[in-house]
Amino acid sequence: MPNPADIKKTIYYMQRNGLRHTWYAVRERLAERKRLPYVYEPPSRETLKAQTEAVLADCGAGRYDGIGFSIVVPAYRTRPEFIEQLVNSLRSQSYPFWELILADATEDDSVRCALEKVAETEMADAPQQGRDFGVVRYLRLQSNEGISENTNRALAYAGKEYIGLLDHDDILAPDALYEMAKTIRRAKEQGKELQLIFSDEDKCNEEATDFYEPNYKEKFNFDLILSNNYICHFMVMKTELMQRLGFRREYDGAQDYDLVLRALGELGIYEHPEQERLICHVPKVLYHWRCHGQSTALNPRSKEYAYEAGRRAVQDYLESGQIPAQTVPLRHLGFYGIRYGRDIFGARKDLGAVGGAIFTRGKLCSGRMDENGKIFYEGLPKNFSGYLHRAVLSQDADAVDIRNMAVREELHGVFEEVVGVPYRTRPGESRFDADALPEDTDFRALSIALCRAIREKGYRILYRRKNE
Repeated sequence: MPNPADIKKTIYYMQRNGLRHTWYAVRERLAERKRLPYVYEPPSRETLKAQTEAVLADCGAGRYDGIGFSIVVPAYRTRPEFIEQLVNSLRSQSYPFWELILADATEDDSVRCALEKVAETEMADAPQQGRDFGVVRYLRLQSNEGISENTNRALAYAGKEYIGLLDHDDILAPDALYEMAKTIRRAKEQGKELQLIFSDEDKCNEEATDFYEPNYKEKFNFDLILSNNYICHFMVMKTELMQRLGFRREYDGAQDYDLVLRALGELGIYEHPEQERLICHVPKVLYHWRCHGQSTALNPRSKEYAYEAGRRAVQDYLESGQIPAQTVPLRHLGFYGIRYGRDIFGARKDLGAVGGAIFTRGKLCSGRMDENGKIFYEGLPKNFSGYLHRAVLSQDADAVDIRNMAVREELHGVFEEVVGVPYRTRPGESRFDADALPEDTDFRALSIALCRAIREKGYRILYRRKNE
């Protein structure tokens, strides 16, 4: 039987995009359900215990010195059971060096009472637990100024090296902080001071007993983050950076997205692609996004303003970086396209090449590739959007197919050196005319070699399904 929430989403999608696009969206959704079901497997107690013991032993040797997390949570009319589960998800962490800073704007004492009840249980359990489970700091706000301003109040009290963001009705996996700290430590051993770290996530039902729709992310991708806040949860950021940036109330609903984009500006990611080494992805589900009637996860229409705030956040980033382009909403809520006009290379000084998809018999057969030649979204029907709609979003690539590629004019010499023929375009187009190549050309190998040469010159490669 169809889920009532899915029916609501489908009706709303049809109202926005029409019957034809809705038909394909429903077909794709039904095809997704035929895949193997997702099962979240939490780490065992033995694993968590071993992680804690290893951390404490390493601390004695100075290998985790200074790595701690301030978990910032703005609360407003939070249900008591959600507060209990949130705090317990922190108390269950295998990494002990954390503090919770809860900024409560609720008019009554319900949140504070729920917190005190959890604290009483903690005191009773303490002798059996045998270790420090962090510190809980409760901040009572005199008025509700919105999520951004409420969070800003809490930021001022953060005393650890990194700040993690946690919504008041969500929960962390028990190894979340351990995995973050391990990643930070390894980077430090390599001489890198990570500024932003993010993990995979999934969704859970209201009772936090059923987990589904995992969001498996890829490493940091500049153009993908301009298309959608795929970083989302769980994210931690260097404390000095987050406190310096803060949250902007005019972007409430997309305040985390706005924060990430401004952090990219602060780190100079657009101008200096090598700075991407300061951002790291932990490929593991460490965050559970709870779905209930008022959450954006279950009811996208409940926070339409958030998607418009996200569009404005991207537009603000483009303008602050002096990138002449316009941000437009795509068919799926929370996803955006960037219109650069006729001269994308003039608008984007960092781009060396732009490529698109190639289809055979209605299915994608080439386009974005990794450096080993793996084709992303291969076999996807032309009218499908792919896993979490990523197949239709603009994104950076290691390589794109030379048969549907345009190259910056300054790199035409590099093109000729690698490909062996001069760069020429089809009439009325900017992309390379692949008919200039021999019929027996290994297009995949040639595409990888050309794009590698372009990237070695310090340029990005952009993959776009179509011109937004």
